[in-house]
Amino acid sequence: MFPISKNNTSPENSDFTKPIVGFAGLTHLGLNSAVAGAAYGFNIIGYHNDLELINQLNSSIPHVLEPGLTELLTENQSKITFSADPKILNQCDIVYIAVDVPTNDHGVSDLTPIHSMIDMATAIMHKETLLVILCQVPPGFSRQIKWPENQLFYQVETLIFGRAVERAMYPERYIIGCANPALPIDKRFLNYLQAFSCPILPMRYESAELAKISINMCLVASVTTANTLAEICENIGADWSEIVPALRLDKRIGQYSYLTPGLGISGGNLERDLETVLRYAEKHNTDGGVVQSWVKNSYHRKDWPWKTFQQLGLDKKKNITISVLGLTYKENTHSLKNSPSLEFLKHLSDRKVLAYDPAAPPEAAGQYVVRKISAIDAIKGADVLAILTPWPEFRSISTEIIEKTMTGKIIIDPYKMLDGDYLNAKGFIYATLGASVKK
Repeated sequence: MFPISKNNTSPENSDFTKPIVGFAGLTHLGLNSAVAGAAYGFNIIGYHNDLELINQLNSSIPHVLEPGLTELLTENQSKITFSADPKILNQCDIVYIAVDVPTNDHGVSDLTPIHSMIDMATAIMHKETLLVILCQVPPGFSRQIKWPENQLFYQVETLIFGRAVERAMYPERYIIGCANPALPIDKRFLNYLQAFSCPILPMRYESAELAKISINMCLVASVTTANTLAEICENIGADWSEIVPALRLDKRIGQYSYLTPGLGISGGNLERDLETVLRYAEKHNTDGGVVQSWVKNSYHRKDWPWKTFQQLGLDKKKNITISVLGLTYKENTHSLKNSPSLEFLKHLSDRKVLAYDPAAPPEAAGQYVVRKISAIDAIKGADVLAILTPWPEFRSISTEIIEKTMTGKIIIDPYKMLDGDYLNAKGFIYATLGASVKK
């Protein structure tokens, strides 16, 4: 624990180049961002209103799953003060509002927790402290906040579940919303941002708020394109994985494009942005038809495991055992938001289902699902194997073990975690995204 010093508000202060940075809200967004700040040498204050959670963090035990987070927290524990007392925010030069934004099943955000945290923080903060909104909010939100505009900023967060530490430590750029982007950014805030050695893009609040949505719209467009064309491949004998290298070598598309087909859009964040754009399109009478098509395509592709199950005639077979590997919506997270795997399981309530996931909570699946302690245990005796979350450990499953322990020979593997050619040669029926079913 580091000693709390007085608030540094003047360039003449000898400690001015190292502002104390606070994070109000220590769920996924706040915790990963706070630990990254400590790793760059800043004294960090983390506030959350859950004393048990705070005690865990003070013991270097994070409550969210992210590769590398525990190690980074342990290494930098001395630079972070975690507290359940909101008054500690009065000691900060900069306070980030870092509350995760919940969404309902339709992608609509609940902004109540953000407003509550802002109201609490601004009632306690030093009058010269900078307030930075790090949560994802709709355009127009920041300008409505009652705090001096030269001390109020919005920062676009670009963390990704499963890669949050990497993204927090090595950002591609910082997008900063300001009341007037023509004016210099406060030196305390600029000093903190510059420590991360990435481009800083100041713009008006509304532009920054829309920039986050714009990034996600481009990602959704790429994902939808890949899913649409991959489905065509599945029906005409083409293989999408053979096409992707040609696209990555096209400078107009690029090597980092999202071209891997998936099972629709999940997790809540992208769905939220789609809903926001549709709401603004309706309000301002602009064209949101392409976004409606993306949403429709997402629902369509999320059903791929079940449609493949039907295509193979398995929907008519009741007395079979099905092994499902992966329950979370993606790898390296415990989040189940809109998980394709859970959608698939809804169709299997009248069958014997064995399941394994390294991070999903015990209540993740229905009562008819038997949870196993390992992938191998879940595979034993299965007639059908479906690998629906691409956890890295699934790539190391021995195809020989699968051959020896499975009762049946049908594998649904959308993300190509296994060697399909080998399994085909051994008489397995193998289905993956972007290619015809191999029988």
